[in-house]
Amino acid sequence: MIRRLAPRRLGTDEEATVVEHLSELRHRIFIVLGAIIPAFVLTFAFHTKLIEWLKAPLPADKTLVTLGVVEPFTTAVKVSALAAVAIVLPILVWQAWGFLAPAMDESAQRSLRWFLVLATSLFALGVIFAYVVVAPAAVTFLTNFDDTLYDVQIRASYYLSFMSLLLLACGLAFEMPIFILALVRIRVLSYDKLRRNRRTGYVIMVVFAILLPTVDPVSLVFETIPLLILFELSIWLSKLMERRWGTAPLWSTGEDAL
Repeated sequence: MIRRLAPRRLGTDEEATVVEHLSELRHRIFIVLGAIIPAFVLTFAFHTKLIEWLKAPLPADKTLVTLGVVEPFTTAVKVSALAAVAIVLPILVWQAWGFLAPAMDESAQRSLRWFLVLATSLFALGVIFAYVVVAPAAVTFLTNFDDTLYDVQIRASYYLSFMSLLLLACGLAFEMPIFILALVRIRVLSYDKLRRNRRTGYVIMVVFAILLPTVDPVSLVFETIPLLILFELSIWLSKLMERRWGTAPLWSTGEDAL
């Protein structure tokens, strides 16, 4: 029964019609939607715990307010939906991988499987770093800035959107080594290029940190330091992986050097 429900994965170089590709894509989308719905039911059942978790970085003397009749409900739905997507993200990535993998040769597939595992780990690390380090510093600074001049009231929907965007942005920012290694793999970048343009890369990392949701200088420092470390790590990883991959491009045919 499970095998019948699972979409048939095409083999490498196996030909298929456009209708067959669209049918497979539709099947995989249904699988993702079928995973999101029960995940949403679960997260909505525990939305109180989720909101309390997101409220934890708030200073002890601050609380959230709602300004509309439906805002408590819509806020719970929004938080639950985002949490549900986060839960089924591995399924989403795996279904996307299953659809795209047949277009690559076997060696490229082995390389990208490790990229997917590393990407998931880096994303989780970025979210944890944002929640533990960046969010408390950012929220404390922003909510206490000129608080003697104002009656600071924090709207629940705005705060939870800010926290969700911050966690997502930091998670994606930590994917930067994957992006750089992918460019090295397809020979757009190289270790020598990265090494020669190291200072330019540092400037790009600072600009990227500035573009993240937080606007205070304290959080900017906390966001910039790990990005610079990850960029430097990417340079040395590119040297290692270039030796492993040789000069073969990602979309080559035949045997690649792994």
